[in-house]
Amino acid sequence: MVLTALRDDALHALPDGYALRLSLPWIRSLPLAGLVDPEVRIDGRSTPAAVTLGDRRVGPADLGAETLWWHLQDRVALHVTDAASPGIHEVSVSFHLEVPYLESGPDGPLRLPFFFTRPLDTETPTTGVSRDVGSPE
Repeated sequence: MVLTALRDDALHALPDGYALRLSLPWIRSLPLAGLVDPEVRIDGRSTPAAVTLGDRRVGPADLGAETLWWHLQDRVALHVTDAASPGIHEVSVSFHLEVPYLESGPDGPLRLPFFFTRPLDTETPTTGVSRDVGSPE
C-alpha cells in the first residue's frame, strides 16, 4: 500500500515562501522525530525547508529532539523559503521515515525512503479535518 504525502491542497503561498503540508504515507502514527532528511524541490529548484511547529520553525536536523507525534490525520508543515508565486507548481519531496518499532538489523530501526512529485496549485482550498503537527488544538 502506498499512501501519498502530497494531497491536492498541500501547497500554499506565504508572504515569505511556501507552506508544504505533508500527509503521513504510513499505516500508523509515528514520532515526528522519525521524519528524516526532508528535501523539497519547487519547479525544479531545490529549496531549504524547516518544519513549522505552531509558532516555531525547526530545522530538519533538530527534529530528533522533538517529542511530538505525527498522527495519521495530521500533516507536517514544511516552510519553504523561496520567491512564492500563486498558481500551479511542480513539487517534489523526498524524505525517510524511521519506524522505531521495526528493527532492520544491527544498525537500528527500519528507515524507509519516500519520494513524491506532482503539480500542485496554491489556490486549492484546504479540505478535511487535518491539523498541522504542533499547531494549537
